[in-house]
Amino acid sequence: MDNITWKEYFMGIAELSAKRSKDPKTKVGCCIVDPKTNHILGIGYNGLPKGFDDKEFDWEEKIQDKNPYVVHAEANAILNSFNTDLEGAEVFCTMFPCNECAKLLSQKGIKKIIYKDEKYKKKKAGIVAEKIFKKANIEIEKYI
Repeated sequence: MDNITWKEYFMGIAELSAKRSKDPKTKVGCCIVDPKTNHILGIGYNGLPKGFDDKEFDWEEKIQDKNPYVVHAEANAILNSFNTDLEGAEVFCTMFPCNECAKLLSQKGIKKIIYKDEKYKKKKAGIVAEKIFKKANIEIEKYI
């Protein structure tokens, strides 16, 4: 019997979490892990803040930009974490983090980001995120 690797397992959890997102265009999931114990510390997906009704929010509205309203998967994983101390943790993301999430991950002492999709990596938010990771000595790895 073949077992999946820890990386496959944690990225699989991030991918499964992304499926909870109500965003029809961009579904993102995140799983924060203690690399010493392989325990999951937090899980999140991109979605609306508390108080919003996903069914009433017009995700397709062209006039209303959804971005200012959405809480990113990485931020939700931090907020949903079982432990306030995330120093040295690894993060599995279905998408390369933006600059705002990079700041949060850096502040929490995350040491490694494993990401799958680099759709926005070459956009301004991804370029800034990469600079933040470099300055904070956070290792980044493309999941293959």
